[in-house]
Amino acid sequence: MCGIIGYTGHRPAVPLLLEGLHRLEYRGYDSAGVAFVQQDKISIVKSAGKLSALEAKLADHPTLLATSGIGHTRWATHGLPVEKNAHPHLSEDGSIAIIHNGIIENFLEIKEELLAAGHTFLSDTDTEVLAHLIGHEIQNSTSILEAFSHALKKASGAYAVVMIAKEDPNTLYAARMSAPLLMGVGTGENFVASDIPAFLPYTREVIFLDDAEIAVVKTDSWKIYSLEGLAPVQKSISHIPWDMQAAAKDGYKHFMLKEIMEQPRVITDCLSGRVINDSHEMRVQLHELDGLPIPRRLHIVACGTSYNAGLWGRQLLENVGGIPTDLDIASEFRYRSPILLPDDAVMVISQSGETADTLAALRLAKEKGCPVIGLCNVVGSSIARESDVVLYTQAGPEISVASTKAMCSQMTLITLMALYFAQRRGRKNDPLLHALCLLPNQLSEILPSLKKTAERLAIAFSGARNFFYLGRGQCHALALEGALKLKELSYIHAEGYAFGEMKHGPIALIDHDFPTFALALNNELFSKVRSNIQEVLARQGRIIALVQAEDGVLPDLNVEEMWVLPPSHPATAGFLALPALQLFSYAMADYLGKDVDQPRNLAKSVTVE
Repeated sequence: MCGIIGYTGHRPAVPLLLEGLHRLEYRGYDSAGVAFVQQDKISIVKSAGKLSALEAKLADHPTLLATSGIGHTRWATHGLPVEKNAHPHLSEDGSIAIIHNGIIENFLEIKEELLAAGHTFLSDTDTEVLAHLIGHEIQNSTSILEAFSHALKKASGAYAVVMIAKEDPNTLYAARMSAPLLMGVGTGENFVASDIPAFLPYTREVIFLDDAEIAVVKTDSWKIYSLEGLAPVQKSISHIPWDMQAAAKDGYKHFMLKEIMEQPRVITDCLSGRVINDSHEMRVQLHELDGLPIPRRLHIVACGTSYNAGLWGRQLLENVGGIPTDLDIASEFRYRSPILLPDDAVMVISQSGETADTLAALRLAKEKGCPVIGLCNVVGSSIARESDVVLYTQAGPEISVASTKAMCSQMTLITLMALYFAQRRGRKNDPLLHALCLLPNQLSEILPSLKKTAERLAIAFSGARNFFYLGRGQCHALALEGALKLKELSYIHAEGYAFGEMKHGPIALIDHDFPTFALALNNELFSKVRSNIQEVLARQGRIIALVQAEDGVLPDLNVEEMWVLPPSHPATAGFLALPALQLFSYAMADYLGKDVDQPRNLAKSVTVE
């Protein structure tokens, strides 16, 4: 989720690039940089930290003559968030500079070949490897465009790349493969960016690049080619009527809604490079765990939504992966003197990688000599640095305080872990792995209808001041998450329970004014859930039941509202239920006029105890 801006035209380029990067700050970043051609040389200025640090460095750097250039804000994926890893990156001979979003999956293999050819690398990034590869291809090609194309065909993975070349300073070369990239068409000037806000003050005429397309963008012209064969591609120009705020959110009303709707992309990114499907077999590849012995017992430690993700995943880790799994709230873990045995492992889960209680639990585990697996989203965070092994969820930064796509990415990676450990034990679960790979398309199809249903139900239940969320098995974890989302966004009191616990006290609260959100998905526990629902109905409780049709037939539950999800593998049904719960909470808060993206009293990351 890095920010990209490229410009060629008649204005001073560097101030415009900085202005564009400021408009992309909402995406989150840890470093920034710009590149431009001046006096027959590519100049690069970059800095770790915020744009203010980059602007301070540029204050002493002459840039007035440059009328084209590229700028980047980086969200680290390969290498720590330090200046040497910031973009742009140069080729070996300094003839080209590139910026890049995404991941080059085979960068290590390419790097080894280039090292053998005498190349020297100055960073830890996959992006610099791509820059060197392009420079290497230029030596054996008839044009810069041909070299650009050859290099990209050798690089596998996801990317949005923009390049400038010393010998052609007023031309931008750009390419897209599974990462956002578009062009802005102006008068006597043109733009390339990862998001519309970067250039919106200058033009609303936009060309959306598709995967495997290359753009050659000059001051007063542009051409699009296919990556394969460099055949010309005809593209239409779209007019964008958005204002700045709407553009930053891709037209969504709130960042939370945008991030919920990004979950198909999140799952795709999390699976990228981790699921191998060749002619022989389909398997999970988690190289980070290859050197770790299979744990005798795994202790999951987390807070909030990350805890709920761990609770959801525990059943998979045990039943699929064969790993006995315990679960602890991080703020309690270190105060109960946990017993950690030599063959155990601890997995800490944190979106930010800076959660104070989780970080303290990590350090306690290391003091006891227990290997720690970090599951987090932020490269270079404290948990990422201090864990023995780190698995990145690759969800990109979340802007909304209420975590949504982060939990989806955590669930995805925990599922992959369960399948990975099953493989190491000689077990295979092809149906589950196949179902996991189908999720992005399945979610993309149902998210619009889930949003409409959530809006209708939010209005119908907006008068409630209390809510129960009930489920069994993995749905217990989803019930906890649904209740958490409702109370943190709409300030309605909500409680998540295991259905079987209702008769141990909470059922006393059930009446017509205390509605229940029941998770009644198709799994081995459905018959018990149906009986529990009857107990609520017998006490005049209003119920929203989240169900799945079986061969087109709905369950006979006789509830007030039946919210129907498509059929799925039992272990992946949670991925369909999660956005329904999130969208209901979002719609409720929005209908009640609450501040959806910045709920009161909450911070995005809890960095103090």
